[in-house]
Amino acid sequence: MKILLINPPHPSIGSRIPREHLPPLGLLSVGGPLLDAGHELKLLDGEFGPMTMAEIVSATRHYEPDAVFLGHSGSTSGHPSATRIMRAIRSALPQTWIIYGGVFPTYHWPQIMEQEMVIDFIVRGEGEETAVRLVAALERHQPLEQVTGIVFRVGAAPGPKRLVDEDLCRDDRVVATPPAPAIRDLNACRVGWELIDHRRYTYYGKRRAVVVQFSRGCPHRCHYCGQHEFWRTWRHRDPVKFAAELARLHREHGVELINFADENPTASHSAWKAFLIALIAENVPLILIGTTRASDIVRDADILHLYKQAGVERFLLGLESTDDATLQAIHKGSTKAIDREAIRLMRKHGIISMAAWVAGFVQETDSDYWRTLRQLLSYDPDQIQALYATPHSWTPFAVQEARHRVVQTDLSRWDYKHQVLESAHVPNWRVLLWVKFIEAICQLRPKSLFRLLAHSDKRFRAGMRWYSNIGRRVWPYEVWHWLFLDHRTRHGPTLAEFLKGGWKMEPEKISRLQVAVRPERKNPMTQSCGNEIPRPWQITLESLPSTRVDERAFRAVSTKADQLIRS
Repeated sequence: MKILLINPPHPSIGSRIPREHLPPLGLLSVGGPLLDAGHELKLLDGEFGPMTMAEIVSATRHYEPDAVFLGHSGSTSGHPSATRIMRAIRSALPQTWIIYGGVFPTYHWPQIMEQEMVIDFIVRGEGEETAVRLVAALERHQPLEQVTGIVFRVGAAPGPKRLVDEDLCRDDRVVATPPAPAIRDLNACRVGWELIDHRRYTYYGKRRAVVVQFSRGCPHRCHYCGQHEFWRTWRHRDPVKFAAELARLHREHGVELINFADENPTASHSAWKAFLIALIAENVPLILIGTTRASDIVRDADILHLYKQAGVERFLLGLESTDDATLQAIHKGSTKAIDREAIRLMRKHGIISMAAWVAGFVQETDSDYWRTLRQLLSYDPDQIQALYATPHSWTPFAVQEARHRVVQTDLSRWDYKHQVLESAHVPNWRVLLWVKFIEAICQLRPKSLFRLLAHSDKRFRAGMRWYSNIGRRVWPYEVWHWLFLDHRTRHGPTLAEFLKGGWKMEPEKISRLQVAVRPERKNPMTQSCGNEIPRPWQITLESLPSTRVDERAFRAVSTKADQLIRS
């Protein structure tokens, strides 16, 4: 089949401000196995420009694909852009299959399939093996029910081309097949690097760059994170083969920078050490940047010299909070002492430390922000990154915050750089002031400026300078958007209502829902034509421990809520 992979343009600060772009690893990971299966593929990266809707549709029409795959690494905030593209493509190419994948559609497929009738398939979970099986079933006219890990509409007729007549006899019911098993051998699914022109993708100061994964998942269970839910188990690639692939990318394509997409690449001390040793043996001048845990840095104190030899130049440490009680509450598995020691060890070995902290929690007060500033200064990280608490439906954090209100109902702003939850004690405008004030103080303090201007390591200075230049544009950009472009509400829906599909619901319908709800998290059994299908949402008695609900009244409201959403 002839397949087009589309990376939708994303409105986030990270996509627009750096003026540099990283390749879409998720689509390339799906593309590699499809190429190996003998299909014709092309990547259309809408991030460049960014491309307008007319340009994307024109390029798609010119290629005339049998199927279009869409997905974005910023899955939640990228959803509005993806849906606009899918509607336009359906209008222009009614015979083209539209296939959608990513973290957000994996968990919100019931709402999406009801709201976006142009979508033919949703791929849930890891896409490499599922995509190949789905395309094979379409090409060979095989039963779609046999393909695990997909969602499709009842009556969809498999074939290389989509039948236009399906629009005339559309069945609103959907089939969700059982989840596909986790990919055990990550080395078996290669990345389709040949789909990109490496000269177009640069980062970290115009260095030719790629995004890679050494591992998937995370062995930890932090409440705000959904990595363990999506990937299900922590796995890693063969350290020696992975190092050889990175070396080949440098020698054949001139790649200079490796950006790790892993949440926790250093989870296994032995596997990570084996990778570092193998990469050092390859003798290639690569720069490695990524994210890891402070506790892993402290654990690896005796091999941090290998980090530096292999090319590790910067690691982001997810500190999340500067309060030990909060760290325990979110199951972070770290302490202030560990965080401080990790930063000290990284400085000792010439590795830039970036401290990521999270603002915008419902219960925070002005004194909490003041304490955060003092603690960050005492940690003395080289760089800081402020993020906002973002309660995605697949995390325990979302269940915990279910009854609090959403102040940012534009799903494209759920990118960790905008406040989305109400703050009970600090108004939204003051949260922004605190965040901007803390950023300015930490980045402009004498120690930080000295490392920026006079550090003895030239590459260290270059890394500090690059981030400083980004910050100089991001800081006023965020303030300007807050004042004139971002739209917030004082009386938004509860988080539970919003995650139930409220990003598409009329305000009057949202206001009539006053029960605690959350998306169905279990995978329903496969449904066949004529059978009763599962409701797109499940309304449960789950809520905060202090909540008391009359079960009979609850179920009556539950039925009414379901009717409201379907109407």
